[in-house]
Amino acid sequence: MLQVERTSVMNFENAIRGARNPMNSWGRMDSGYDASGNFVLGENDRSLAIRLARAGSDHRKYLRMIYISCDVTAPLYWWKEYDTYKVATVANSTSTMHKIHSKPFQLDDFSHDHMTPETLSSLETIVEKLEEIRLRYQRTQSKEDWYDMIQLLPSSYNQMRTLSLNYETAIHIYHARRNHKLAEWHTFCDWIETLPYAKELITFGIEKEE
Repeated sequence: MLQVERTSVMNFENAIRGARNPMNSWGRMDSGYDASGNFVLGENDRSLAIRLARAGSDHRKYLRMIYISCDVTAPLYWWKEYDTYKVATVANSTSTMHKIHSKPFQLDDFSHDHMTPETLSSLETIVEKLEEIRLRYQRTQSKEDWYDMIQLLPSSYNQMRTLSLNYETAIHIYHARRNHKLAEWHTFCDWIETLPYAKELITFGIEKEE
């Protein structure tokens, strides 16, 4: 299970202006904002942006200046893989260290959408045990009880993080992970496809199967 919410894309205008710096071609800028405040590439800027994007990372430095922010809720086993991407990324997470005991454990706190019924039954037992320990910890504030929660917690536990990344990083993620065995990566790559001008600037060169 993976969910992306509250997406913001920023700094398109400045990035495109910067892309024109090498040739001093600012007079050819023809982009602007629509009635909803969305940045819309003009024909000249769109053509330049596409050419540079396809010319390779050395030529598309402007894509590092287009910033993405969003909230992602995903299981710990997915976050472990996402943490591979350390360049031009920032994340603030909800804390399992400080707040794991602050709400009751429920089955939906864990990703279980691909579990077999037998394994799901085992997870339900673990969730019940975690809740038992949590209630005991609230009474005792015992470090032993706290460690019991942390070390028993399955990697399917869902954590929310607020992410910051840029279009260049999105290119690397999309092209490397779109065919990954984890369904969460498919959901994340599907979200990347919804970003402004993703087809032209991020997902180019990929023919999707119908």
